[in-house]
Amino acid sequence: MPEETRISRREKEREGQREALLEKWVPKTLLGKKVKSGEITSIDEIIKSEQKILESEIIDKLLPNLEVELLSVGQSKGKFGGGKKSIWKQTQKKTKEGNKPRFSALAVVGNRNGYVGLGYGTAKETLPAREKATRQAKLNLISIRRGCGSWACGCKTPHSIPYAVTGKNGSVKVKIMPAPRGTHLTINKECQKILRLAGISDVYSKSRGQTRTAYNLLLACFKALKSLNKMKISEDQLGTLKVLEGTAA
Repeated sequence: MPEETRISRREKEREGQREALLEKWVPKTLLGKKVKSGEITSIDEIIKSEQKILESEIIDKLLPNLEVELLSVGQSKGKFGGGKKSIWKQTQKKTKEGNKPRFSALAVVGNRNGYVGLGYGTAKETLPAREKATRQAKLNLISIRRGCGSWACGCKTPHSIPYAVTGKNGSVKVKIMPAPRGTHLTINKECQKILRLAGISDVYSKSRGQTRTAYNLLLACFKALKSLNKMKISEDQLGTLKVLEGTAA
């Protein structure tokens, strides 16, 4: 069977499962009831009104094409005592009954077109940790500004960011800067996954602090993207930089 046929079948199965879950969904919040009834049909309406999203099904309903990816925040044992990166961060608690392990995961969701979210989940087993992280990432979903802020480009397409932004978490400080088309993502590999799912393809970056702490580095990168919407810019600058917020038409 061709690979394309297999992928299309998997997508159809996932779409069917998603629709079945949404049909069974019974909203508990007023916002969820409005989305379920069709009174609210756009995620931008919720984000701009700064309403708190407490049900992940709201995101599944309004953004059905979200992709989910787990980021490497842990380390597993390798050969000869060496370690390699893992998507699971494992900790253990010593008790009289023995060791009690817990697993943590960091998930990123996005539609590769202006929306991205990051979430952290912890549980006694790997699958519940992944589900918690994915749910939290959907609840933390944000829309970001994209544009062409590099003086060396001027293509006026939303392939990068309109201006430099900085994010800080713990001792780690990450600065993301606009870059001309074709530069690609010159940033940490795990941070690249966040930027790709956000719909950004070209940036420069600088990082300081204890960057080997993956969780702080990734959270600082997400905070930098979050600060894109906080800066006030004039209408003339919006036109010059071709700033696009949210999904492109």
